[in-house]
Amino acid sequence: MTTFISILQQYPELAIFLTLALGFFIGRLRFGNFSLGTVVGTLLAGVLIGQLDIKVSPTVKTVFFDLFLFATGYKVGPQFFRGLKKDALPQLLLTVIICVASLVVSVVAAKLLGYDAGTAAGMLAGAFTESTVIGTAGDAINRLPLPEAEKIRLVNNIPVAYAVTYLVGTTFLVWFLSFLMPRLMGINLREESRKLEVELSGKEELEPGILSSYREWDFRAFRVTGPTAVNRTVAEIEASFPGVRLFVERIRRDGTLIEPDVDTIIREGDIIAVAARRHLILDVGTTIGPEVEDRELLEFHLARLDVVLTNKDLVGATLLELAERHGRGVALLKLIRGGQEIPFTAQTKVCRGDLLQIAGDRRNAERAAQAIGYVDRPSAATDMIFVGLGIFFGGLVGLLSVTVGGVLITLTASGGALVMGLVFGWLRSVHPTFGRIPEPALWVFDSVGLCTFIAVVGLGAGPSFVAGVQKTGLSLVFVALVVAAVPHIIGLLVGRYILRMNPVILLGVCTGAGTLTAGLKALQDEAQSKLPVLGYTVPYAVGNILLTAWGPVIVALMS
Repeated sequence: MTTFISILQQYPELAIFLTLALGFFIGRLRFGNFSLGTVVGTLLAGVLIGQLDIKVSPTVKTVFFDLFLFATGYKVGPQFFRGLKKDALPQLLLTVIICVASLVVSVVAAKLLGYDAGTAAGMLAGAFTESTVIGTAGDAINRLPLPEAEKIRLVNNIPVAYAVTYLVGTTFLVWFLSFLMPRLMGINLREESRKLEVELSGKEELEPGILSSYREWDFRAFRVTGPTAVNRTVAEIEASFPGVRLFVERIRRDGTLIEPDVDTIIREGDIIAVAARRHLILDVGTTIGPEVEDRELLEFHLARLDVVLTNKDLVGATLLELAERHGRGVALLKLIRGGQEIPFTAQTKVCRGDLLQIAGDRRNAERAAQAIGYVDRPSAATDMIFVGLGIFFGGLVGLLSVTVGGVLITLTASGGALVMGLVFGWLRSVHPTFGRIPEPALWVFDSVGLCTFIAVVGLGAGPSFVAGVQKTGLSLVFVALVVAAVPHIIGLLVGRYILRMNPVILLGVCTGAGTLTAGLKALQDEAQSKLPVLGYTVPYAVGNILLTAWGPVIVALMS
C-alpha cells in the first residue's frame, strides 16, 4: 500500500485517471430511479483519493475547465442569440428572473448564516446543478487580496458545499418541477401536454417506447388514364391538387424507367410513381388512374441529409413556407434545435442553426439542402484551429475587468472561454463550412473536460473535505432546499400569472433556466410527451451563461 500511495503522489496524472474511472463508476450506480451522475461521482472519488495527499498542478484543471466552457458555449451559442429575438423574449425574461433570484437568495441565505465566499459559491453551484460556478468562483477567489492560506481554504470550501447541496438540489428540483409544481398550478401535466399536442399538430403523442405503425408519407404506382394527368407536365399535375403536396418521382414508359423533371410531359399509359401523404394518396391517385404493382419503379434510393439552416432569407419562415419554396419531393423527418429534437407542425418557425433532417430522391434532397443551408456530413475531424483560437481570444477577453461600486468584476480567462464559445458557436451556425466539432469530440470536451476539472478539485479538497462537511453539512441541507425552491416558485408565479405561459412550456422554461437536464427528462416522462422541450432550449442557453457568470459576482458580493 505504501508503494501504491507513493506512485500516486509521484505521478499525479495516474491519480487523475484513477479518479475519473472510479468517478464514472460511482456516477452510474442507480438507487431506484436516482443516480449521482458523473460529476458528483468524480468529485466524491477525488475527495476519497485526495486523502492520500495528492498534489496536482492547478494548470491541469484550468486547461480542462477552459475546454469544457468553450464546448458549453459552442453548443448553446445559436440558441443564446436566438433568445435575444422578439418571439423568445417571454422565455428570456423569465430565465433572467429565475437566475437573478437564485443569486439574490443565495447571497441573502449565506449572509444570514455567516457563510464565507467559498461556501456561498458552492451552495449556489450545487443548488442549481451548475458545476461551472466552481471554476469561475475559484478563479475569482484566487484574485482576492488575501493570504494564500485563506485563498486555499475558501477555494476548498466550494466543492464541500457543492457536494452537499448538489444532492439536495438535484433530487428535490426533479421532484419539485415534475411532480409538485403541476399540482401547485392545479393541472394534470399529461392532459395539458395532450391538449397542447392536439393544438399544435392535431394528433396526440405516443407514450415513450411506443412506435406507430402508420407512416406519414407513402409511394404508390398508378397507370395514367385520367384527364388529370394525360398530356400534362409534371409541374401541372403536381399543381392541380390545391393544398396537397404530391410529387411525381419516376415514370415507366414502354418498359423504360425515366427520371422526370418538372417539364416532362406525362402520356396516356405511362406508369408513374407518386409520393404523397398516405391519407391523401389514394384519393388523389384515383383521378390519375388505376393503382398497379411495380416494385422496380417504386424501389429507388432515398437520400437522408442533415441540413443546418443558414439561409438568412429563410430564418423565421414557417415549415409550410419552407416546403412551398424548396420542398418539392422532400419530407422533413426531424427538427433539432440546440441538440434537442423539437416537435413541429406546418406553422413551426425555423431559426438559424436549426438542423433539419430531410429525406427524398437524391436530386431533390440535395437541391433542397443547398437552398436551406449546409449539409452536415459525418466527419471525425475536429477544427482545432477554431477551438484553439476561440479559447485564446476568449481568455484575453476574460482578463478585462470593471469596477462596480468599488468591487472589481471580471469574467476571468475561463469565463472568457465561455463567452467566445458562444460567439464561435453562433458563427458556426451562420457559416458551417468551418469550426466543426463532431459530437464525440464535443462529448470529450464537455464531459471529460468538466470531470477532469472536478477530479483535480476533489483531489485538492480531499484533506479538508470531511471537516468542512462536519462543520456546515446539516445547515447546508436545509438552506439548499430554500435556495433551490424559491427562485422556481418566483418563476412559477411570474410565468403563470403575469406572462400567461402555457404550463407545459412554463415548466420547460424552469428546467432550462436551472440548467436541469435531469428535470427535463423527468418532465417528459411525467407528461409522456416531448413538448416541455419547447420551453427548454433558449432558457438552457441563457441560464448556462448567467449562472456561470454568478461565480465571480457572488464572490465579490460576499467579500
